[in-house]
Amino acid sequence: MDALKAEIANKRKALDGPPAAGRPTKYMRRGDIERLKEEQERKDKEEKEAKQREERERKEREEAEKATRRAKARRHSSSMSPRPDGLRDTASPEPSSQTSFNISNEEAVRRLRAKGQPICLFGESDKDRRLRLRALELIEEKEHERHGGQNDFKKALEDVESRVHKEEDVEKARKKEGKESRDNGTEILDLELVKTDPDKLYPIIYYALKRTLKEWEEWMDNRPESVKRTTQGKLAAATQRQSAEYLKPLFKLLRSRSLPPDMLLRVSEIVHYMQKRQYQKANDSYLRLSIGNAPWPIGVTMVGIHERSAREKISADQVAHVLNDEVSRKYIQSLKRLLTFSQTKYPPDDVTQLMG
Repeated sequence: MDALKAEIANKRKALDGPPAAGRPTKYMRRGDIERLKEEQERKDKEEKEAKQREERERKEREEAEKATRRAKARRHSSSMSPRPDGLRDTASPEPSSQTSFNISNEEAVRRLRAKGQPICLFGESDKDRRLRLRALELIEEKEHERHGGQNDFKKALEDVESRVHKEEDVEKARKKEGKESRDNGTEILDLELVKTDPDKLYPIIYYALKRTLKEWEEWMDNRPESVKRTTQGKLAAATQRQSAEYLKPLFKLLRSRSLPPDMLLRVSEIVHYMQKRQYQKANDSYLRLSIGNAPWPIGVTMVGIHERSAREKISADQVAHVLNDEVSRKYIQSLKRLLTFSQTKYPPDDVTQLMG
């Protein structure tokens, strides 16, 4: 009986005591659950930091590789720079091409802007920009050679822009020259000389047109700097220089006294009425010179191999000389520009004599 009680007491003590180590339990305490959660969060955080650290290291390696490639490219570019004449390869490009290729980035940007081209394309490097600029310049050179430099207005405009930076020197040179008034030593052209002595008309016309052209040039130079630097001011100066070029063939004909009689008559009328400030009449003479007054579509003096009944009605003064050739058209048009300038500087007393 005592042995049975002792065994029961041992069993009860075993049940009331703490569980043995490693013994599975059906329930967990809240503290254990929170501890396990903290451990899991710490592991996740460590893994995330490790991934971020690896990503940073990978980016740093890529940046270092890019810097190394750029340094190699710069060393390669410097090794491609022009060598002395004695060491230059015979297969090297032309000096002008090599010089254009080795211009600075600022110069390349300036030239592209001057040509109205984008200064940088998507994904374009500095070397690609210089190559694109060189290609544009070669295309322009070939176009200029193909057309034979016929765009003289653009050339005149470029000359004007280059002269803007030298205005002070030009003004000093102008001051050394004496400025003559319009009527100083000017001989009014007499239209009777057309019938009596045409040879006397040539020097009068020559010096009258030269004097008006000179006054036009001085008028352009005496404008304020603010006007000269505007687009309209540059275009006006370019028009004056272009007209001076276009009038050279006419001056050559006047010096050689080889102007056709019908054209000599009309030019004499233009100069005569311009000197007397009768611009309306001068404009009428200009129209008869340029487009004629014949009823035909174009001014021809021979309509066939046989004489026609109306053949005597076609006279030389009805010919439209502006249709003859391009040179005549240019200096006849420049005569009208001189007439317009003269009216601007010396307006007539009678408003009815103004050109329309």
